[in-house]
Amino acid sequence: MKPGTVSEYIASAPPQTRAKLRELRALIAAGAPGATQGIKWRIAAFSYDRILVAFAGFERHVGFYPTPSALRAFAPDIARFKHAAGSVQFPLDAPLPKALIKRIVAFRLKELRDTDAKWRTPARAKPVRKR
Repeated sequence: MKPGTVSEYIASAPPQTRAKLRELRALIAAGAPGATQGIKWRIAAFSYDRILVAFAGFERHVGFYPTPSALRAFAPDIARFKHAAGSVQFPLDAPLPKALIKRIVAFRLKELRDTDAKWRTPARAKPVRKR
């Protein structure tokens, strides 16, 4: 059965990853108040109108998916971790880099807000009639 919620996703993850997934979820939730939690691409994700970040549990690590732009912005900070263009792996045998995760979530929030501001048309003021 496919998990339908983030809680179900965490419960279905390998037992050794569950504590890290709960910790990662709490860090993201604290940095993204009001974000919707759900399952996207069969993994856990936080969204506003679009996906903010996603995360997943595996046998030896937890995967964090904050988009390629965020990983480029934090390239020196993630260099010590196994990573790809859009993901970074945090090993289970080491503490999560909490400060880094918080900074990446903040970066993604700003990135989403800036993108929204760029594409949203401000409401036009109604013309004032002269008498």
